[in-house]
This record gives sequence, C-alpha cells and structure tokens, in this order.
Amino acid sequence: MRCFGLIGFPLSHSFSEKYFSEKFEREGITDCRYDAYPLEHIHLLKTLISTNPDLSGLNVTIPFKEQVISLLNETDPEAAEIGAVNTIRIFRQGGITWLQGFNTDAYGFRNAIRPFIHKSYDKAFVLGTGGSSKAVAFVLKNLGMNVIFVSRNPGLENHISYKELGTVISYPSIIVNASPVGMYPNINSCPDIPYELLTPDHVLFDLVYNPTETLFLSKGKARGASIINGLQMLYLQAERSWEIWNEK
Repeated sequence: MRCFGLIGFPLSHSFSEKYFSEKFEREGITDCRYDAYPLEHIHLLKTLISTNPDLSGLNVTIPFKEQVISLLNETDPEAAEIGAVNTIRIFRQGGITWLQGFNTDAYGFRNAIRPFIHKSYDKAFVLGTGGSSKAVAFVLKNLGMNVIFVSRNPGLENHISYKELGTVISYPSIIVNASPVGMYPNINSCPDIPYELLTPDHVLFDLVYNPTETLFLSKGKARGASIINGLQMLYLQAERSWEIWNEK
C-alpha cells in the first residue's frame, strides 16, 4: 500500500483527504491511501516519515510551507525561487530516505487566475505574507503584474498596511486573499479592506476554499466584483502533486 498525506496544523479545514479518497475510489486506485497528519511542530516530520515506511508523498499546508524547506534534501528550482514548498516526494532506497520539495500552488493558481487577467489589469494586491502568498506573487509577477503585499506589519519594499490600501484600491486590480482569514471555522471573519471602494473592475481571488464563498468574496460580489474561490486551485495543485508522486 502506497501512502500519501497532508501535514500542517490545524487540519480541520482541509478537503485534501476527502479529495484524494474520492479520487482513488473514482479511478479504481486500490493500492493507495491518503491521510491527514496534524503536526504541531515541523520537526515532527522526521518521526512521521521514519514511523510510516509506506509514506511516498506529502502535501504541506499552513504553517509549514516555508519551514519545511530546511528539512529537505533537494528543492525543485521553481519552489526554491518561490521560497515555499507544498509538495514532498519521498524516495527510499538502501536504508536512505530522500525528500524532494516542489511547489504546486503556483501551478494551481496560475491556471485558475489566468482566464481573469486582461490587459486592463497591471496591479495586484496580495493579502498576507506567508508561504502561499509567495507562490501567488511569483505567478502574478510572471504574468506581468505589479505586485503589492498588504500586511499588518509592513516595512519591506512593495509592502503596505491595510490602512494604506484605501488610497490605491480604487483602480482596476486583482486582490488575492493569501491569508487564512475567513477559513472554517472562522467563517464570519474577512480581511480588513475597504470593500466600499470595490467595483466591477476588481477581481477577488480567495485561496480559502472552506467555505466555498467566504465573507471576503461575498462582500466583493455585493459590489459587483468578479470572485473566484480556492477550490479550482486546490484541485489543480492536488492533481499536479499526484503527477509528481508518480513520475518515474
């Protein structure tokens, strides 16, 4: 039995276990299973892998996408450039375990956002500065966008505070929530942005997929903005992870 799974903490919000279990049943894959492994600390990864000899691959979610890199033997060039890993391929041979890291978030986000990017958009605001935001910014920059991070603690170049967002958000732009704000069970929360300034010229993308329509998206829709939830990105990055785990 080949085993796969998801590490992060907490994992009550995640659909990954359900997604892969349904995939295996739908496609008649009987020699694989997928489990959730909530780890309170990233250094528990070594124990997890050593005590689960059938474990062949992992997905990585909050808060470990950046922390996990130091524990890997090898990092894919794109993941290294992004600075975050959400997929690990595990090789075992001759008593040696080799961990190789990839970023499939970029693949998923790129293919989910591309149909919504038009020539009128040249600016994107990314809410949050964690591992997911790095993949989002990497994709948007490669699509020709000027990316500005919005953070509670700005200070770096191209970083502004949520209060400063009100002075620039009125222009046609893409706004991506790459933070966990609004994720189940905290469904009555949303990023603190000036929703009253949103227009039909804005695109709101929420990486949160549980619930499927977050308060962030609901407020954007009420102002006529185009909205995209994180489900398609989840499916795309999951399928890309599966391809990586099965590459020869």
